[in-house]
Amino acid sequence: MTSAAIAPVKGMNDLLPSESPRWQFLESVTRELLHAYAYDEMRVPVVEHTDLFKRAIGEYTDVVEKEMYSFLDKGGEALTLRPEATAGMVRAAISNGMLRGARHKVWCIGPMFRHEKPQKGRFRQFHQIDVEAIGFSGPDIDAELIALSAAFWRRLGIKRVTLHLNSLGTAEARRAYREHLTAYLRARHGDLDEDSRRRLEGNPLRILDSKNPAMQELIAGAPLLPEHLDAESRTHFEALQAMLRALGIDFTLNPRLVRGLDYYSRTVFEWVTDALGAQDAVCSGGRYDGLVAQLGGEPTPAIGFAMGMERVVALLEQGDAVPPAVTADVYLVAQGEAATRALLPLGDALRAALPGRRIEANLGGGNFKAQFRRADRSGATLALVLGEDELARGVAQLKPLREGAGAPQEIPLATAAVAVARWFDDQPRGAQEHRP
Repeated sequence: MTSAAIAPVKGMNDLLPSESPRWQFLESVTRELLHAYAYDEMRVPVVEHTDLFKRAIGEYTDVVEKEMYSFLDKGGEALTLRPEATAGMVRAAISNGMLRGARHKVWCIGPMFRHEKPQKGRFRQFHQIDVEAIGFSGPDIDAELIALSAAFWRRLGIKRVTLHLNSLGTAEARRAYREHLTAYLRARHGDLDEDSRRRLEGNPLRILDSKNPAMQELIAGAPLLPEHLDAESRTHFEALQAMLRALGIDFTLNPRLVRGLDYYSRTVFEWVTDALGAQDAVCSGGRYDGLVAQLGGEPTPAIGFAMGMERVVALLEQGDAVPPAVTADVYLVAQGEAATRALLPLGDALRAALPGRRIEANLGGGNFKAQFRRADRSGATLALVLGEDELARGVAQLKPLREGAGAPQEIPLATAAVAVARWFDDQPRGAQEHRP
């Protein structure tokens, strides 16, 4: 009796080999760009103490109230699968004594977890590129970070994105604004939905982020946060806008942009698209000047952003940036027991001599016809053929598989790796890159 197949966990998806080239393309662009902007990679745990996210994100956010995967481990500690990366990266900087007057530009990449309703562009396990600049206070780092995010779209060939920009001011300015907003909302208590009534006492600014259509008219009439900015934040925000204009980066001022996490202050921004339906935000970030002190470190300014990889890949699928297919460069064909035994050592010799080339050995037997069918499906430019006769004479057959790649030739087996490397060096680039 066959057991029932085990399904994947809802909202946690497999990434299949046919889908991986776009992810690898995005990852390679990420490493290239962040290196160019002098950001260094940091890797932090997937599991952190639950209190970290309660203190960092805020107890009255949807993330903490509804979405975190939290549990007690066998030692009775309250732990959580990370719902975002910034809190963990700041915790790591504090835990490892990295701050102490130093400044850091760091990034990480990996899975995050939120228990929310799965839908297009929204999953329970999702992946983010997270970029942070810690220890910088001026608007110039805000401008550079936004310029870096804009460089992603250019490098990836993504055009249907728009930058929204706002300033939340300092914590003191937000407290004054909160009083005005709370008075406005209390006067309309009967028109608030259940979530908004619950947030009214804990974090009324989160009401402005409501997606409930019935709330939009009420939200549109609410006092505007930028009208209550402190003078220093206003100067900072105006300087940032001037720098973005000098960089040629278009933006839309959005006074309703508040971001979903409590730790933000001053600059907040969001890249949105009209190409993915309801899930329109593909990159979000902002300043969090109070977070380091909030988590037990010395007061330290900081800014960062997170880019949703699933949504960026979905935009890549709609665009013109098509990463190259993953294909072999050399396919090794063997016939006969002794030749088959020699195949794997020959493959290792080729890989050592041709770093970066993809060498695939025929495994599982098969006659020459079947093996050449596999070689063709692999996309290889070249086959290296070893039979009993060739093995006895100490040679191998070098057989080009693509049109215009030259004629077959016989090469010494002892120097096959050198001969194959020389063959690739002699080929026009177009012939090497041709794929079926």
